[in-house]
Amino acid sequence: MPKRRTPTAVAELVSLAEVRQARRLQTYRARLDRVLKGNRRALERLFSSGTLFTRPGTRAGRDLLMAHEHLLKVLQLLDRLEHQGDVPAPRAEEAVDRVFAELDTLLQRTAELGAHTASLLGEL
Repeated sequence: MPKRRTPTAVAELVSLAEVRQARRLQTYRARLDRVLKGNRRALERLFSSGTLFTRPGTRAGRDLLMAHEHLLKVLQLLDRLEHQGDVPAPRAEEAVDRVFAELDTLLQRTAELGAHTASLLGEL
């Protein structure tokens, strides 16, 4: 009578680099969500108070729209890194790091525009 084989557990190989990148992307998504909500609130405040129709309010609105453009670019880069975009995700670690550096730059510019807008709103 042949011996019965007992099922053996198959170990799953996990790439720590992929796990780190997934966590990093999750952090960027959360950060992006917070910034988008803040910009939306600032635009609503400009519009509801009527200051959007003043010269400083128009400048602040323009800055917020520029920040929104940066955020859309960030969203596009995140989609690319998550293999959801039209362009294939970079595979080389240096290319991935360049994309994350670009994300940091865009988010920094957005933060600067948001701070400038906040100061204008504070003055108004």
